[in-house]
Amino acid sequence: MRILQIIKYVEGKVIRALKGERTFVLKLRAVVAAGFILMVAGCDTYRPLDLPTKAALAPDLASLKHDNVSIDRPLTVDDVATLAVENGPVLLSERRQHGVADAQLVQAGLLPNPSFGPIYQFNTYAPNALNNAWTVSLTYDLRAVLLRPALRRSAQYASRQVDAQILWQEWQAMGQARLLAVDLIEGDRQLSVLERARRLYETRYEHSTRAMADQNATLATVIPDLTALQAARAAVQTLKRLQQTRQQQLDALLGLDPSVVIPLEPTPGLPPFDPVQVLERLPHLATFRPDLIALQMGYRSQDERVWAAILGQFPAFSFGLAGGIDNTHDYSLGPQPTFDLPIFNHNQGQIAIDRATRSLLHDQYQARLTAADGDVRAMLAAIALGQRQLDASRREIAANRVATDAATRAWSAGDLDELTYVNLVSAQITKEQQVLDLEQSVLDQQVAIATLTGAGLPPFTQAGSTPDDSHL
Repeated sequence: MRILQIIKYVEGKVIRALKGERTFVLKLRAVVAAGFILMVAGCDTYRPLDLPTKAALAPDLASLKHDNVSIDRPLTVDDVATLAVENGPVLLSERRQHGVADAQLVQAGLLPNPSFGPIYQFNTYAPNALNNAWTVSLTYDLRAVLLRPALRRSAQYASRQVDAQILWQEWQAMGQARLLAVDLIEGDRQLSVLERARRLYETRYEHSTRAMADQNATLATVIPDLTALQAARAAVQTLKRLQQTRQQQLDALLGLDPSVVIPLEPTPGLPPFDPVQVLERLPHLATFRPDLIALQMGYRSQDERVWAAILGQFPAFSFGLAGGIDNTHDYSLGPQPTFDLPIFNHNQGQIAIDRATRSLLHDQYQARLTAADGDVRAMLAAIALGQRQLDASRREIAANRVATDAATRAWSAGDLDELTYVNLVSAQITKEQQVLDLEQSVLDQQVAIATLTGAGLPPFTQAGSTPDDSHL
């Protein structure tokens, strides 16, 4: 019974308090409503983003974005690279990272919100109380304001890192498109040579089988011709499959349907290759290679985080004002500072993490820079060797062509047997295939060096810049 009496007494006090403070309650309700309206007015709204239900493959070249490319003629290697940058599905999605980085930069630049804490206390069992008590406090986190400049600079560098990464992905897509276009063009040239060999062996096999039917040749004579013909047909079929794979890879890079065949010019048309210019450019790779610039920006972003961690040694500090009325109707107002006591935690753990991360990024940058320099020098040596072999093979072809032309005239006049003639022509075709293989290897390495050195890219001017309000 005693408990029930206490509960009824408390209920009565609450009811009387509410009646006595009706005006205050109405004012408080109006303040809360106004604050809620202001908060809602500053909020964003939800908008759904539906996922696609079908693939977005272009059915032909005309469906692609081709503002700077004429598609009514065979495309050059540079045309293909341009289309890849403008239409690559992977690049279109990767560019969304820029929006994420911009949003993170906005987030890093926002000031923290102040904290508002109202307290209302009902008099439940205080006979001498004149009214209910209430207190209002308004505090602000000053430590977050102290760390904001460093974190904002870190976000600025991180945003530039994303831009450099996107540029590197675009540059790599251009290099891959150039490489596929060169391989397709050179592959068509190789296919024409293989087709010549196939037709040669077909003619020889037809003659030998006819001779065997006339009992002028034996099976031992026909079998080598059949073997050579089958090998030639297999080589043609293998290269056709490889060409189809290359074409489909290029279609995928451009966002085209896999059945689209892209018309290409008969020669690659690459710019002249100058090893001296490559070597002159090599010491300045860090100002041209977007991936190296991205690593620089990532390192600087982490360096700002180290500085923020150093500043984080200062204890968390909030300052505010608190005021109100107690239950004796006395007013009070005064400062309300709140800060941590740095006894156990001096932020040494976060400092160690950020410093170790910075050291890791430093070593990763050094390793990438060293690898880039070594890769380019290795390719230059490979190109020099391939070019020497190519020059020697071309001289051999020129000498063999004289003998082959003489053999063709002798065979046409009946002064040379067909087997000797076929062997001479076959040797010439084999040498032409070797030359085309060497040409393709040298061209591929030239394209790779242009990609690795950023040939054609201007210096990334932001690489050496420092965001505003730097601590340096």
